[in-house]
Amino acid sequence: MTFAHADLRRMYRTMLLIRRFEEQAVAFFLSGELRGSLHPCIGQEATAVGAVFPLRTDDYLTCTYRGHGQAIAKGLNPKEGMAELLGRRTGCSQGLGGSMHYTDLSVGLLGENAIVGAGAPIAVGAALRAKLDKTGQIAMSIFGDGAINQGALLEAFNLAAAWQAPVIFFCENNLYSEMTPISSMVGTATLAERAAGFGWTTMTVDGYDPIAVYETTSQAVEHARSGRGPVFIEAMTYRLFGHMVGDTEPYRSKEEVAQWRAKDPITAFPQRLIDEYGFNQAEIDAIKAEVEAEIEEIKRFALESPWPDVSEIAEHMFA
Repeated sequence: MTFAHADLRRMYRTMLLIRRFEEQAVAFFLSGELRGSLHPCIGQEATAVGAVFPLRTDDYLTCTYRGHGQAIAKGLNPKEGMAELLGRRTGCSQGLGGSMHYTDLSVGLLGENAIVGAGAPIAVGAALRAKLDKTGQIAMSIFGDGAINQGALLEAFNLAAAWQAPVIFFCENNLYSEMTPISSMVGTATLAERAAGFGWTTMTVDGYDPIAVYETTSQAVEHARSGRGPVFIEAMTYRLFGHMVGDTEPYRSKEEVAQWRAKDPITAFPQRLIDEYGFNQAEIDAIKAEVEAEIEEIKRFALESPWPDVSEIAEHMFA
């Protein structure tokens, strides 16, 4: 697959924006500006960008509570994303959803979901609707390896296969289901082996390589959109931060984290752009400067945005 210079630039810029966005979110959490819980996707930016960039704006996406990066890659305004984290009225869910419930129907984002695996049935429903209405849309559900034993996810797999729904199940296998190694929870060497039992196409990819993820997902998108049924993708990745802010990480060694950090896409990918794709250091530095300036504007917008009024507390709720 041939990539235009501008596309590679956008890919790296979005990855870097996601990393800086998450780092700022952690800083807001530690300063008390952000309440509740926070699950950063630091280390998983390549899967967010590589998986979501092949989608059309009107394609559907569901993701997990670690889905800030995927939401931004899908087109969510990062200003509104940060404002949502701070509970402000200008947030993408009007300050009512917080970190785990980003939603923006204008870019096909059907929502993050705090329940493990719960986005998959929603994505299958959206895909079935697209198939019946012949809209040409597809749906993607992104989830972690820890979802693989959830009944709702497995039921969604079966329905998608039975209905030949145009849906992509994208599994970010970061090796740990919260604090438990996924290898101790399943009986197969890979999750793709297990998913293959549903009778559909499965793929595996290096989740630390954004170009490989993009190429693999593009094949899956073409497969689903052409009416050939669902696809399961297992992307091998790793979170460089704990499960959530405050995780002391006793379940993995510092040496293991260091080994993965040495392959961090945020540092490896720009060097690859220089070595293989004709970029120079000045271009990389310019992208970094752009992102730093954007983060400052995101911070300002979020901090200056108003709080929801108490009178709005029952809006968008069913009696």
